[in-house]
Amino acid sequence: METQGQDGNGDGGGNGRPPDNCAPYGKPEGHRRRLREKFLKGGLNGFLDYEVLELLLTLATPRRDCRELARALLGEYRTLRAVLEADVRELLRFKGLGPRNVFGLRFIQEVSGRFLRDRMMSRPYYRSSKEVFDYLYHSLRDVKREKFKVLFLDTKNRIIEEKTLFEGTVDSSAVYPREVVKDALRYDASSLIFIHNHPSGDPEPSLSDRQITRELVFAARVLQLKVLDHIIIGQGCYFSFADQGLIEDYDLLFHEWQRKN
Repeated sequence: METQGQDGNGDGGGNGRPPDNCAPYGKPEGHRRRLREKFLKGGLNGFLDYEVLELLLTLATPRRDCRELARALLGEYRTLRAVLEADVRELLRFKGLGPRNVFGLRFIQEVSGRFLRDRMMSRPYYRSSKEVFDYLYHSLRDVKREKFKVLFLDTKNRIIEEKTLFEGTVDSSAVYPREVVKDALRYDASSLIFIHNHPSGDPEPSLSDRQITRELVFAARVLQLKVLDHIIIGQGCYFSFADQGLIEDYDLLFHEWQRKN
């Protein structure tokens, strides 16, 4: 593990010298300025992952060139997301990467997660499965056990609450419609969105997934609650029951069952 510098910056610059993989003071300023101007003009459009990471690293090392460090991190972890989610102890083994850098990376990751959550919780759900996926993929992507979440919505499709109701084994979850409905009544919800992950990475619904979704739609309809969607999150992809027309099919089956009974 790297020995921290005497200046307390934690960036490997012992005795006032920059780390081996960073350029001396002063040289990178023009390059960083161009990156900042590029970002201010067009956001992250056109940025490569190593350039995004480089800018993040320079926040904690404002007078050092972090291009090679950014490339080294991406060479090890392959993606920007993997770098942001990497174990702190592993990151600190990289020469030139100190506690302040790591703090900045983890802070950005947590802030982005909170931003996505607040955005979802503060605006209506317009039957956008992609928006729900973008929000929850961050927290479910690398989970090794299935988690079953519910979004509770009001009459205007605004999210009241998000809750993890069940956690299962690697290949199954014990989902009880009675518990889902009980919480829906407690939150005075009008509609529901179900989300769970497939640790295998394949979001294709199993027979069990289809059966429990149908049961949940039926249980909700009995109490005049509407199920908007059930989204299964895989590795970089998802399956939406609503987008595939299955929620509508289950609603029709419920109405047929109701007529017969």
